[in-house]
Amino acid sequence: MPRDIPNRPAWILEEEAHAGPEHLDPAYAAAYDAKAATDPTGDISLLRDLGLDAGSTVLDLGAGTGTFALAAAPHCARVVAVDISAPMLERLEAKARESGIDNIETVRAGFLTWEHHGSPADFAYSRNALHHLPDFWKAVALERLAGVLAPGGLFLLRDVVYSFGPGQAEEAIEAWLADAAPRPEEGWTRAELAEHVRSEHSTFSWLLEPILERAGFEIRERELRDSRTYAAYLCARRA
Repeated sequence: MPRDIPNRPAWILEEEAHAGPEHLDPAYAAAYDAKAATDPTGDISLLRDLGLDAGSTVLDLGAGTGTFALAAAPHCARVVAVDISAPMLERLEAKARESGIDNIETVRAGFLTWEHHGSPADFAYSRNALHHLPDFWKAVALERLAGVLAPGGLFLLRDVVYSFGPGQAEEAIEAWLADAAPRPEEGWTRAELAEHVRSEHSTFSWLLEPILERAGFEIRERELRDSRTYAAYLCARRA
């Protein structure tokens, strides 16, 4: 069973309310892997090339149903998988049991409320989760993350990030929506992507990058997709 959300000050953002109600739905969690169709192979290979090994501790923030955590577990000592959704973590735990994986620790919490125990993490990973937080809270979350990484520890972030200017928003968003999946079971539809733009908190790359740096990270590599709606950052915690 996952460790649960700790007590928190009254002024802290309620991350459950910003997670999107579908992520708290057991039926959605059960179908999520097919919908997302995420392949973690490339990310695992990258992190292994960068030093991920049998002694490493890995932190997975917004772990969902555990696609990355389960792939990382055979290559490290410990994975801490953090997610605000109990149904998502229950699915992760079921898959771990089915696979005989026993070095994943699940924590039901968010970026703002999880509490790290044990030695500092060597690697951190987050995919398509940070955008649930407004920019103020992104900065708070990223500084908290830097605080639990070992000096020089690496953070791989993948998320919906807008690499265009405000005046290009209509053109870029319409192009993104035009390439959406035709049916929900095949991916994210036009209606779902439009809902993301309206109600979630993806930000501009030129805002996110200073937030990362101010939080204590050095951006080592970045990838801005041709769609101008997705980015990846490989960051190192500054000593």
